[in-house]
Amino acid sequence: MEPALDIRSGMDAETVPSPSVADGDGVRANTYGLLGALLANPPRSELFDLLAGIEIPSADGLGTAWEALKHAAQRADADAVDDEYHDLFIGVGRGELIPYGSWYLTGFVMDKPLAALRTDLAALGFERQDEVKEPEDHAAALLETMALIAASPEHGFDVQRRFFDRHVATWMRTFFADLQTADSARFYRSVGQFGDRFMVFEMQYLSIVV
Repeated sequence: MEPALDIRSGMDAETVPSPSVADGDGVRANTYGLLGALLANPPRSELFDLLAGIEIPSADGLGTAWEALKHAAQRADADAVDDEYHDLFIGVGRGELIPYGSWYLTGFVMDKPLAALRTDLAALGFERQDEVKEPEDHAAALLETMALIAASPEHGFDVQRRFFDRHVATWMRTFFADLQTADSARFYRSVGQFGDRFMVFEMQYLSIVV
């Protein structure tokens, strides 16, 4: 499996962005980037170290999910998680889960939701890199796109809200719920839990920002 679509220029899939924006937006962008990195490729030791050193921001539902992800990273064996990633997302022919928006919305890959996404990406100035073979509606690619949008001073909250509502909120919580209950998931159950809690946070946050 090729890495998920990387529409960024010169950014490795396991690089968590450090945007020069307001602290709240920077944390949000970093969180999107972190989730995207976890879904783009099997995590390397550097990413486990980053997760293990997380300072838990609060004791609410999102903070509890952070804590679970941190503890899972502290206990993780990189080789075992690599095998787990391949069982979940690659497999023999296909993995246990199919992490594409079109699949979740229509039951088919490369369907109408992907065409709509490509139109919106082009309008935002994002271009697909020629060497990347994954379609743009891969979960990792969409999370990385949200990281860029949240980090960019050129895109206001209306752009964030519209992209999130059209291409992320429509299916991503279902994907993260499936990740929590997948037979192959061990470490990735905590990723699914945290991803779901972050999606709830974003739905609430983007609905009240004016």
